[in-house]
Amino acid sequence: MSKKEHRHPGSMTPVMQQQRPKEFKKTILRLAGYLKPRTFQLVLVIIAAILSTLFNVISPKLLGDATSSLFESFTKGTGVQFGFLGRITLILAGLYLLSALFTFLQQYLMAGVAQKTIFEMRQEVNEKLSRLPLKYFDKHSHGDTLSRAVNDIDNINTSLQQALTQMITSVITILGIIIMMLLISPVLTLVVCITIPLSMLAVKLIASFSQKHFAAQQKEIGSINGHVEEMFTGHQEVKAFGHEDKAIQQFDEINERLYQSGWKSQFISGLMMPMMTFIGNLGYVFVSITGGIFVLNGTILVGGVQYTQQFSQPLVQVAGIANTIQSAIASAERVFSILDEEEEMRETPADLDLAALKGDVSFEHVAFGYDENVPVIRDLNIDVKEGRTIAIVGPTGAGKTTIINLLMRFYEVNSGKIKVGGTDLTDLSREQARSMFAMVLQDTWLFNGTIRDNIAYGREGATEEEIIQAAKSAYADDFIRTLPDGYDTVLAEDAQNISQGQRQLLTIARAILADPKILILDEATSSVDTRTEMNIQKAMNSLMENRTSFVIAHRLSTIKDADLILVMKNGDIIEKGNHEELLRLKGFYADLYNSQFSKEEAVS
Repeated sequence: MSKKEHRHPGSMTPVMQQQRPKEFKKTILRLAGYLKPRTFQLVLVIIAAILSTLFNVISPKLLGDATSSLFESFTKGTGVQFGFLGRITLILAGLYLLSALFTFLQQYLMAGVAQKTIFEMRQEVNEKLSRLPLKYFDKHSHGDTLSRAVNDIDNINTSLQQALTQMITSVITILGIIIMMLLISPVLTLVVCITIPLSMLAVKLIASFSQKHFAAQQKEIGSINGHVEEMFTGHQEVKAFGHEDKAIQQFDEINERLYQSGWKSQFISGLMMPMMTFIGNLGYVFVSITGGIFVLNGTILVGGVQYTQQFSQPLVQVAGIANTIQSAIASAERVFSILDEEEEMRETPADLDLAALKGDVSFEHVAFGYDENVPVIRDLNIDVKEGRTIAIVGPTGAGKTTIINLLMRFYEVNSGKIKVGGTDLTDLSREQARSMFAMVLQDTWLFNGTIRDNIAYGREGATEEEIIQAAKSAYADDFIRTLPDGYDTVLAEDAQNISQGQRQLLTIARAILADPKILILDEATSSVDTRTEMNIQKAMNSLMENRTSFVIAHRLSTIKDADLILVMKNGDIIEKGNHEELLRLKGFYADLYNSQFSKEEAVS
């Protein structure tokens, strides 16, 4: 089954709807929901932050007292009070040490909260992906899905680890400083607090403009990951067809969009820092004038003005982490969009003995379309007896692969029924239905692991003897034993350290070990040497023996012995019969066979 056949038309283009922060507050609340199970740890974080901030808030008061003492010493000529200053210095040193210890505790606890939260989020996304129907992956690029499951979650992790801690500290610092300023001078505090509404207005205004660019930035990161994944997976085809320049051009276009959204989001969000600094300095000017008047008339001491600059600092810190928070919200929206995708309905396994079911397969008035308004199969009727081999032929887009997708319940029929052993597939759970099938596809899939593990993937709990016997039946044992580590040979990424034919033999061995009732074969013996092709054909014949088999045929010369050949065109069966009967019809199959036969004769 080729990748192009596997995906319905238009599926190769990733979904690129304009993403923008539709539910900013809802996303924050939902993200906060992941922290709820760790409320106790968060309370400890807040307590540690309060204690850490408390010492930092008290220290300016002590510094103010020292400043006032020095001011009086010089203005009144009483001399410097070194004992008083010494005690303050020792107290400050102790306060700063305690502040550092509680800051460490806060960071330690928050690291545990963040990592556990992200661990659960990753787990939830991974489990969700396993429950999504095939149509989701047909409509979304693998790179974009990978970006959401990895990059976006990592981005959230960074924000939880850094931004949330800083936010808690900053808020507590602001509240602590306000309390201390109220104790010193309520009037002066009122002057300082005038800047708070201005700061909040600035944050809200800038965030409203920058958030859509952060969302676009995360979307384009997904797009660029999808493009890179696609180009590197098919790098041989890209080079073979001379499309390097086109691939680079596509990358440059996506990269340009990423650059535009990236600099806009960072630039607009970066305006917060100078805006908050400006507002803070503006407040400092007002306080300096007002405070100077109060100092001169003796209302407050000169050290009491210390807190003004302390007050603006946490506001500036909040502005500094605003872009991190906005980026995290954009990432959270993308992750939640996966979690909100419609998934396959959970089904209860049917209470019947699957082993007792025969391998008869029937399609009764089946109609299906990937888009309900564009039918691929209109009224399909097939009746296959157990143990027979059914070959399906036809041009690209005829509906061959769609039949396989329906048999495996990767998609559900729009109308009609598919029965196995007289039982409607929809009466079985998907797991039960798929357990009766084994697939050997043109695009071999082997994972990074040993050859033994890859063969054993066909049946859980298979013994060593069963694995070796399956390899022998697939004519794979000989080449496996010639490898340096035999069955313990670790396959590299995409199994590039063995040949295409050898990969195909391993997938056949896996299918033999599965011992299915029904086989689905995407006949793939092209692009391998003659000896390997003979081994693959013999392995397939061994696999198909006494089993109902559906073969998607590409080379008609390989299906002469099929019990029944279905000729499909535009979703309908236009001819059916065995090889000899179809040739006598002198119809579509005969023309197709004679055309291929002539080409093979010309090549030979």
